[in-house]
Amino acid sequence: MNGDGVRDLRVAYIGGGSRGWAWGFMTDLAMDGQLCGVVRLYDIDREAAQNNRVIGEKISAHPDALSPWRYEVAQTLEEALSGADFVVISILPGTFEEMRSDVHTPEKYGIYQSVGDTVGAGGIVRAMRTIPMYVEIAQAIRDHAPRAWVMNYTNPMSVCVRTLYRVFPGIKAFGCCHEVFGTQKLLAAMVRENLGVEDCERQDIKTTVTGVNHFTWIQSASYRQTDLFQMYAAFADKYFESGYLDARDDHGMNGYFACAHRVKFDLFRRYGLIAAAGDRHLAEFAPDTYLRSPECAQAWGFRLTPVSWRVEDLHRRLSRQRALLSGAEKPELKASGEEGHLLLKALLGLGDRISNVNLPNQGQIANLPLGAVVETNALFRRDEIRPVLAGPLPSAVHALVARHCGNQEATVEAALTQNRALLEATFKNDPQMAGLDADAARRLLSEMLDNTRAYLPAWLREA
Repeated sequence: MNGDGVRDLRVAYIGGGSRGWAWGFMTDLAMDGQLCGVVRLYDIDREAAQNNRVIGEKISAHPDALSPWRYEVAQTLEEALSGADFVVISILPGTFEEMRSDVHTPEKYGIYQSVGDTVGAGGIVRAMRTIPMYVEIAQAIRDHAPRAWVMNYTNPMSVCVRTLYRVFPGIKAFGCCHEVFGTQKLLAAMVRENLGVEDCERQDIKTTVTGVNHFTWIQSASYRQTDLFQMYAAFADKYFESGYLDARDDHGMNGYFACAHRVKFDLFRRYGLIAAAGDRHLAEFAPDTYLRSPECAQAWGFRLTPVSWRVEDLHRRLSRQRALLSGAEKPELKASGEEGHLLLKALLGLGDRISNVNLPNQGQIANLPLGAVVETNALFRRDEIRPVLAGPLPSAVHALVARHCGNQEATVEAALTQNRALLEATFKNDPQMAGLDADAARRLLSEMLDNTRAYLPAWLREA
């Protein structure tokens, strides 16, 4: 291990049975020679956490690994958190059966969702399952690791981070999301096409970010000394009808996560800012334009992601897990592309870093409510996160973002105060419900809650 690094770190991983985020995080740690320590994996599925312990040890033992990490399975949340320097949260609130209801029950009412985990009918009901879990997690962090830095990856991101702060105001939590990275990759592709700079990568693109998670916007973008907004305006016009596909795109145009960026281009042409998330997410914040039907989504160059695909993907991951456990497949040391471990390093004093993260609004977006969770750039340095002031949102964009920000605040309030009337009002206020009358919206909410009652708190199960 590099002598300038930090030894004996203690990381608690809540949701430690994850077959996606956890493997990527383990790999990033193994590839960094400045850090080593122990990761305690805690998951309600103890067998999954135990399997990840074995896989983590295999990754750490890879001949090309630069640092040794130990992996342990914690029997309780308290055991995982005790003495932790950092906490990572990456959980699935419920199962894919609950997600199936989130995404597909609204289709009976003519409501279509491309993701269903952040806003809209699916996002709100998912939040009702997630918030009680985050209340418990926040209380445990308060009692057993109050000084730890807490990194959240779970959706709905804004609601999760807000709950952590509502329950434990002294928590040091932030939310990480890679959606902005995808737009930076698009801008890098634009630079390669227009300036002929073949080695331009997304890390070379400097952006100022504002908004809320999955409905983020770029206010300024540059490559070295070149401002990219005028170039992007021409790029958006050029590819608005056909869409744009980067030859380096991992998804191609056949995957459910792929998009032609036409939603981004349209939002830029309407509002003059660069929308900075995948089109699947952006569309759910303006469903009347982009999600009127599956055919409408297809015309805009993206697809709805059925939960059946997620189930199939889980089977593929489980198959790979078995191969890794048996030794039939060897772990591959390939960077995940996430920045979580880099932010961890910055907080340890191993180099300052600026990244887009989700934090309570301290004035970084002047015309959104204080305390509401917003996504902007922030400076990470030794034991400190300092949000970068983004200023007020332009009026037209503010009108779009503020409605969702208010709904997210109301969702948390309804869950924490067990207020069914507020929950119903918030549900009806989401733009997805614009085509339903009040009775139909109430019936939809009741049906979705009933479908997921096994993971709901008592006050919602009894309603």
